[in-house]
Amino acid sequence: MAVSYIPPSEGFWRTLETSPTIIILLFSFCFIVFGFLSARSKSRDKDSAKMYHLGGYPMLSAWLFFTKRYDFMCGTFKRTGQKMFRFRVLQHHVVALSGEEGRKAFLSEKNFDLQEGYRILGGPAPDPRDINIEPVDGGATLFVKHVLNLFRKDRIMDVTPHLLEDVNRRMDDWGKSGKINPFQEMYNLIFQMTVRMGTCRELADDPQATARLSKFFLLHEKAASPISLLLPWLPGRAKQAKEQATRGLYDLLSQYVDLRRRSSVRSADAIDMLVADGHDDATAIAFTLGIIFAGVVNTGINVCWTIIYLGDEPGWKQKVVDEVKTLLFNHGSTTGPIHQRFSAVPLNAWEEEMPVLDAVIKETIRFTMSGTALRRNIGGDMLIAHKTVRNGDFLAYSLGDIHFDDQIYPNPLSFDPDRFLEPREDASKVLFPFLGWGAGRHPCAGMRAAKLEIKFAIALFLSKFEYSVVDASGKAPKCLPQPDRNNIQNAKPLGDPCYLKFERLEIM
Repeated sequence: MAVSYIPPSEGFWRTLETSPTIIILLFSFCFIVFGFLSARSKSRDKDSAKMYHLGGYPMLSAWLFFTKRYDFMCGTFKRTGQKMFRFRVLQHHVVALSGEEGRKAFLSEKNFDLQEGYRILGGPAPDPRDINIEPVDGGATLFVKHVLNLFRKDRIMDVTPHLLEDVNRRMDDWGKSGKINPFQEMYNLIFQMTVRMGTCRELADDPQATARLSKFFLLHEKAASPISLLLPWLPGRAKQAKEQATRGLYDLLSQYVDLRRRSSVRSADAIDMLVADGHDDATAIAFTLGIIFAGVVNTGINVCWTIIYLGDEPGWKQKVVDEVKTLLFNHGSTTGPIHQRFSAVPLNAWEEEMPVLDAVIKETIRFTMSGTALRRNIGGDMLIAHKTVRNGDFLAYSLGDIHFDDQIYPNPLSFDPDRFLEPREDASKVLFPFLGWGAGRHPCAGMRAAKLEIKFAIALFLSKFEYSVVDASGKAPKCLPQPDRNNIQNAKPLGDPCYLKFERLEIM
């Protein structure tokens, strides 16, 4: 049942939304106020923290942190020669960490809270609170517990035939030959599978409803401008679009929560699990939004880059094709459509008998995932490498610090899956050398499902099509697009767009 939405008083805020001059004046006022507060606290920062401190206006650091985060972090470490530095994002103090000691503390310290770290400085995940709906706060622990229960081995085994059928149906819609944008079509495969595992059969079986859900997620993503992240309360088009997207997501999902709540027949679908656990509608929807967002935001991009790099590396592509053929020969059924033959492959084989594809996926993630992980110190002042991290400080660690460390990964800007097929001795001696699936106190709870989604999509695509990477004119590109390392949501491509030119194969 949908919860009615009562908007706040509109008069003053509508004036702000339609008056760019007032917004600029308000933004300038905030800039001056926070600059004044920064100047007042500057001496305290120098006296109390034996750590390199970025001076100047906090609004400038904040702007760089939200618009050029990777460049800001890496550039400051390189320019200062420090392993840690402190800066401000408006009124918040942030400590940037690098190196093994900083990474160890960041990932292992129990008082560095992940949920608090992302609540203010993190990415723009849809939140019902943005439309004045308060789910019961179960915290990150309850959410992780639900995710682990949702992606149990037996449940994934039951849903695998439906996932492969979803992927096959969408691929058949592409036709026998043509050209697709992988960052749309391959991404949509992951979105469909995540909806299948994270919601209910009625929604996953409805292409129009799934398309609307995807549209609202995209609208929410596009609304995440630096201004809206820095000043989420500031009225304007971005805030309006964010609320519109959240409202659309909430209302659409509430229909299916209500549908499953009223059903006399229980299923093993994710929404039914939430209802059976006694969650109210707002909490069930909040959890479902979190699962879809977490399941799609990186996995959808990872499958796109994986298929692009395979298309650019014929040797690795052939190795993966051979591995897929072997998997199907050893475990698949001998008759029926290709997706049904794959459905007969046991889960253990998907997980344990594809070392080449595992290495390719892992190298793709290392090569493209260079975002910044966040935490917040909620346990009192503490020392890291003889530097004081104060209670309430936010902490930031760039994954590129380890993923592009040439002591661990020689020639780190080259694509080389052999790094993970034959792990180097240097990497084995390092604590947390790979962070693509989380590490320390916060491994990725949805890792199993994410890996399988990528494998299902890649295996079926390589079995059904021959393809090459082309530019908009259909010719081989002069160079591949590069991941946008400053995008705080995911590694979207920079440069000229690329496409997959495909032709249907005779089935293996």
